[in-house]
Amino acid sequence: MIIGIVGSGAMGAGIAQVAAEAGHQVVVFDKSPEMLDKAEKQMAKVLERLVAKGTRSAEAANALLTRIRFTPVFEDLRDAAWVIEAVVENLSVKKELFAALENLLPPDAILASNTSSLSVTAIAASCKQASRVLGIHFFNPAPLMQLVEVIPALQTDPALVEVVKQEMVAWGKVPVVAQDTPGFIVNRVARPFYGEAIRIFEEGLADMATIDWAMKEIGGFRMGPFELMDYIGHDVNYAVTASVFEAFFFDPRYRPSFAQKRLVDAGFLGRKAGRGFYDYHPDAVRPEPVKDPELGKAIAWRVICMLINEAADALYLRIASRDDLDLAMTRGVNYPKGLLAWADESGIQHCVNTLDRLHGEYLEDRYRCSPLLRKMGRTGKRFYQRD
Repeated sequence: MIIGIVGSGAMGAGIAQVAAEAGHQVVVFDKSPEMLDKAEKQMAKVLERLVAKGTRSAEAANALLTRIRFTPVFEDLRDAAWVIEAVVENLSVKKELFAALENLLPPDAILASNTSSLSVTAIAASCKQASRVLGIHFFNPAPLMQLVEVIPALQTDPALVEVVKQEMVAWGKVPVVAQDTPGFIVNRVARPFYGEAIRIFEEGLADMATIDWAMKEIGGFRMGPFELMDYIGHDVNYAVTASVFEAFFFDPRYRPSFAQKRLVDAGFLGRKAGRGFYDYHPDAVRPEPVKDPELGKAIAWRVICMLINEAADALYLRIASRDDLDLAMTRGVNYPKGLLAWADESGIQHCVNTLDRLHGEYLEDRYRCSPLLRKMGRTGKRFYQRD
């Protein structure tokens, strides 16, 4: 079938490559010819590198490129069976786009948004036939990241979810299903990895290098939170945090930090700007961590406990299933373990006690314990029962 992609930025081009790898004809639309030309050339370079590494044959790379058509003409999408948009994260822009797509496409075409933080239900409301609209959230870079979040809107035909899941498996992806709530699974559950690390830094309990060391060496994460925020870009990471915070009616668990906002205000956006939490200029000296095992354990457990609490609350509120929650965090952001499995391993009552201690010390609602965790600690239940 023909897959339409709206938006030729990194995400749109990446999704186009994934669809073409699966054997589909792909039409990439962008109103900017310059962006289209850049995307086409960049994709050719990526495939050239894969051929040079021996992971693609030259014939396969050329065949993939011939399956992708880049166009500035909106009407060229009219024969698409699916259209996935990857445009700017602006609700008004997306609603206007979906209304136009509905008028252009056949009535059985599937309309999907790659939004990472906006309401899919609100986007679907722009269409008269909202039952064919849903969210399909890929992670960047789309050709490499396995996870895809499938998000039905309130109006989505339930049968469509299974159709999309099966198609994502055919594309070589690992789909999980999430309710249409702010941040879905990954961008909701992962907030404490950044927010609690910054809080520890702002309090002066440890510096950035020490927190990053603790999360990698003791926590087992591939990157520390400050390294990862610099890698993502503070304009992106801060915007997602602010969006989730506002969408949750300013719940203090998701409150953005002044430390990160100041970086955004200064234009210190991370690696791409040469400076973020760390300085990336050639002559910069990277700070050394304080490799204190006891301090490291305290830092890592505090952040992990907050992550576990967020995952438990997502399960409690039926945002996603137990298996999809753990799968999302291991495949979507490469966590060393599923958070609910981690809770079983570390002791659920230990999590409850840690959260209660933090809440008692700070008297802040950000440390409130999930009712599910508290009940499970009291009854001795586990997320995964022993064989």
